[in-house]
Amino acid sequence: MSLSVKETGSIKMISPGTYPGRCVRVIDIGTQHSNYQGKEMVKKQVIVSWELPNEIIPDGDYAGMPYMVSKFYTASLHEKANLRKDLEAWRGKSFTASELEGFDLKKVIGAPCMLSVIHDNDKTKINAVMALPKGMELIKQISESIFFDIDEWNDENFNKLTDGIKKIIMKADEYKFPNEGVDHDNAPPIGDDDILF
Repeated sequence: MSLSVKETGSIKMISPGTYPGRCVRVIDIGTQHSNYQGKEMVKKQVIVSWELPNEIIPDGDYAGMPYMVSKFYTASLHEKANLRKDLEAWRGKSFTASELEGFDLKKVIGAPCMLSVIHDNDKTKINAVMALPKGMELIKQISESIFFDIDEWNDENFNKLTDGIKKIIMKADEYKFPNEGVDHDNAPPIGDDDILF
């Protein structure tokens, strides 16, 4: 699932292509409930957002700011999880068994990469995340870095989020039932990692 930017308001969709990007936001949106083909799905999710610093919005409310693209992930490092696949492609290296015991997702903020962007049903989607080619440099970061962890609530960071993201977070089990432990069966613990990020 990808966060989309529809061609409404003052921002037009960025053209499909491959762009250098930099991670500027990691947002833990907690345990979310949804329905897929009549079956209830319960997943701990995170949104990762990248700015495209070489692609500047030309006009409208956000003129002068870089385009930003985001992707929803299940918060898991399971071998079939999209988050793990994208992190390994981004790092240019597979996780070792010891690394899988804990990875600090906050470390990806500020990390450069290449992003393959496509259009699908009038939505902008991230098709692939890859390592930045050797020798390629990005211009200085423009957008503010934001890290939000629903389990370690921070009002200042929560208030920096868009109203749409705040509404999603407020649907999470962790928000609605803050005193009840939530079991995240397939999500490995988030800990420390010193490889690349």
